[in-house]
This record gives sequence, C-alpha cells and structure tokens, in this order.
Amino acid sequence: MEHVLELPVVPFVSPAAVTDRDAFEHVYATYVRMVHAIVLGRVPRKDVDDLVQDVFLTAYTRMGELRNPAALGGWLATIARNRATDYLRQSRDQVELPDEMPGGDPIAAETFAVLDVIRKLPDAYRETLLMRLVEGMSGQEIADRTGLSPGSVRVNLHRGMKLLREKLEWRHE
Repeated sequence: MEHVLELPVVPFVSPAAVTDRDAFEHVYATYVRMVHAIVLGRVPRKDVDDLVQDVFLTAYTRMGELRNPAALGGWLATIARNRATDYLRQSRDQVELPDEMPGGDPIAAETFAVLDVIRKLPDAYRETLLMRLVEGMSGQEIADRTGLSPGSVRVNLHRGMKLLREKLEWRHE
C-alpha cells in the first residue's frame, strides 16, 4: 500500500495514511528541523525539544483536520507558533544571568547572545535565519517546507542577515 503522495518537491503523507507509523515518521523527518527552528526562535533552549515533540504529537492527533495535503508545512508551522505562544503564556518569567557572571563557555555565551538578537527580529526573518543558520537547511529546503517561494526565502534571509549584522554591530558599540 502506497502511503506517500508525490507533491512537486516534498512528499506528503495523506491524512488517511497517518495511522501508519512509518508514514508519520516520514512527516517528522521531513519537518522536524523547520519546527525546531520556529520553536527555538520563541522559547528558552531548555524547553525546545519537549515543545517540538508536543507539536508533532498534536499534529499526529489532529491530522484528520488537515484539508489540503500541500499545506502541511504551513499547518505544522502554525501549530509550532501556537504551541510556543501557549507555553510562554503559561510559563513563569525567566531570569537571565548577567554576562559578567564567572564560568561558562565564552563561545556558548556568544551563541546565546546572537540567538537573543535573532529572537527579537521579525518572525519571517527569525524563522528563516534559524532554519538556515541553526538547522542547516538550504534555501530550497526552507521554501519546500514552509510553502514560501524560493525568492521570498532569499529575500527573508538577505534582509534578516542585514538586520542581524546591524543589531550585532550596535550591541558591540
């Protein structure tokens, strides 16, 4: 029995086939980096993996609600954004330690500082930058998973990098 429909670029599992574990594993493998980047752009790092799993559990249980198989990427992205928003509403305020605190890895501290700047960028730039820089996705992969055109992805990456550079230069002045 065939469980995968061939779309122009990204194969998709039909809602009827979602009961097949292999079929849903394919959905997970195809979209996990996108979902991870979206969640990482919104919540503390320590909670990202759990929330990514929540997104896929939600998708698995609600797959029957997806009317258009070609909209899978956007549907998963919306679930990820909503799950992160719900988490932030329910979580207590996070207190960050000052940069002057002794100890820790200076490279990790720099990485977290850059992530903090990225998290303050507009959604379109934040998500595409994290998919590219953290998840290592190509522009075409980002377009395929999100439903954005390759041109839109290029523009978002270009403008996002420009804005990120400006904000990082401003922080170091």
